[in-house]
Amino acid sequence: MLNIINKIKIPVLISLLVIGFMLNSCDKDDDNTPSIQLLSFGPSPVLRGGDLRFIGTGLDKVTSIVLANNVEVNTFKTKTSELIVITVPEATVDGKVTLKTPQGNIETKTVLRISEPITITSISPARVRPGGILTISGTYLNLVKEVVFSAKKSVKAFQSQSQTKLEVKVPDDAQTGKIVLSNGEADPILVESETDVEVILPAASQISPNPVKAGSNLTIEGTDLDLVKTLVFGGGSRVTSFVSVESGKLVAIAPADARDGALTMIVASLVEVQTAQEVTMAVPSIANVSPNPAKNGKDITITGTDLDLVTTVVFGGNKQGAILSKSLSEMTVKVPVDATEGAVTFNTAANKSVATVSILSLVKPVIANIAPMETQANKEITISGTDLDLVAKVVFGGNKEVVVNNSNETELVVTVPPGTLSGAVILVAKNGDMITSASSLTILASNVPLITSIPPMIRPGEMITIQGEKLDLFVDVIFPDNIRATMFGIKTATMLQVLVPSNVRRGFGKIKFITNENETTESPEVNFQGVDPVSDRSLVFFDFDNLNRWWGDTGANENDPTYTLDGTNYFRVNGSLNGWTGFFWRNGKNEFPADAIGTNVSSYVLKFDVNVLDPITGGELAWRLKGSSGDFWYYWKPWEATGSYETNGWITVTIPLTEFKSGGDSISDLSTINEDFGVAFNNGASMVNACFDNVRFELK
Repeated sequence: MLNIINKIKIPVLISLLVIGFMLNSCDKDDDNTPSIQLLSFGPSPVLRGGDLRFIGTGLDKVTSIVLANNVEVNTFKTKTSELIVITVPEATVDGKVTLKTPQGNIETKTVLRISEPITITSISPARVRPGGILTISGTYLNLVKEVVFSAKKSVKAFQSQSQTKLEVKVPDDAQTGKIVLSNGEADPILVESETDVEVILPAASQISPNPVKAGSNLTIEGTDLDLVKTLVFGGGSRVTSFVSVESGKLVAIAPADARDGALTMIVASLVEVQTAQEVTMAVPSIANVSPNPAKNGKDITITGTDLDLVTTVVFGGNKQGAILSKSLSEMTVKVPVDATEGAVTFNTAANKSVATVSILSLVKPVIANIAPMETQANKEITISGTDLDLVAKVVFGGNKEVVVNNSNETELVVTVPPGTLSGAVILVAKNGDMITSASSLTILASNVPLITSIPPMIRPGEMITIQGEKLDLFVDVIFPDNIRATMFGIKTATMLQVLVPSNVRRGFGKIKFITNENETTESPEVNFQGVDPVSDRSLVFFDFDNLNRWWGDTGANENDPTYTLDGTNYFRVNGSLNGWTGFFWRNGKNEFPADAIGTNVSSYVLKFDVNVLDPITGGELAWRLKGSSGDFWYYWKPWEATGSYETNGWITVTIPLTEFKSGGDSISDLSTINEDFGVAFNNGASMVNACFDNVRFELK
């Protein structure tokens, strides 16, 4: 639309102003006559017979509109105060427009231009290939500046152009649909074809070979196949580079991960054409598996065809074997130690599989002899036979189990556990197979005590109570690393109290007990820790189970049985650190038990459990309690004096709350800590491999 302004002759304008002043002087209430203004009109150019719009104010007062060539229009399609719409008469030519009104004539400053009528009389061919020439016949085609194909694909450079004919090259990415001619003006005249122009798409008539092997050539025959830019196989594998491309034939390599299904041909316009014929991916053929029976942990050889397609081999028990080598006709695979008997399945990248017809049998351990057949608890027996290296554990009478870690193919030696009853011996293989001895093992009476109860977690320096039978026969109690107990409490047949040496090695271990007849037994594995028990769970504010961090730069929650204190989560950092590195943080008093302590700061300490796994050699752990009363810090660095620090197990670190400083000031009211709280590494560099748990406040 073109913007114009009112054009009123100066004498008329002065007269109107004088009259307006006089009327205003005589009658102040009669000054509401609206002015007539023309703000814009268009389109320009406009077609004869087309709509011409005028926008302004007070336009309902317009009596007629005079176009160039003195063509006057007084019949309106629309006439309101803001809008007039008229039909442009056939006699109209280029020129200015005049609106006649009671307040005087309004003449446009710009010329209304008349466009000759662009028309389409025919389009040929009606079906055209991308890149082909489309001929458009009609009138005033010399005025066309742009041809727009479906999906707004524009062409502005033409092959030829005259008043009656326009030749345009069809874009490679054009789509089927109507075309639109534009005169290219800011407010353009658009002429749309009545019928669609069909843009030819590729068509497939034959696909071979089918089935096709992944990695081999697939040939598609049909028409206009040179238009294909992307070929999509079943499963979504895409091919954009082809072996050869012709209009009637397309050759592509089938991808390794292609799957069964129809092919999708995608052209430059991104239109997709799906083949009617589906492609089937070839699968390997299995001829033989040897040896059969096979042995867990050993290799088998498979022969057949197309074995190079195999990506995984799955044995009984859904256990995947390691492919050691493969070719078209032969492959070698290691049988998993925990595989069970069953068919073997061979999978391909095409998500297809083939299984052996026959079941793969597996070698089982064989018991030839047990010596001696009469023995006592805590005595060794020797089991001889074949394939005993497959045995994972031995089960004795009374359901007492012993894990095997010293067997070979022909012999294994195990110690009869306390509490064993007479009965058959059962070998349990690594894949779960069970082999029962033909003869029973006789357990003779002995004076070996039996432990029925022992604390699972033991703190060095504490007195523990052990319960069982014949405990009064013990004369020596030996802790890990051959550390003997020297102090005892109550000692009866059913209860033994012993003081755990303070220098016992932290971590998991067993206690060895020796009787007065030099017979020995061992406790179950226990966890030796140097931590204080949590006295008040409500004062814990990081436990990494429910009380987690909001942010931090390194570390994560873990629950490794090797390191966990009590079977719950802990927080672990494991990396080379340099400078400020946050571990675990929260803020805003979230789950922070400050109000329970308040001003009673001097009666409380901060405690945390820590297990430093590798020596820390530099930097410091900066503990922070920040609030409205100050930013309080405590720097924990026990390695500062010795050059390195390692705890060799969990310990509890205790920090008096009065040791937290903001400048030189201590915390006086814990309830003012309402911002950041947590810990970070800072001021140095070191490898830090450490676990943290149970960050809490406690009474001294």
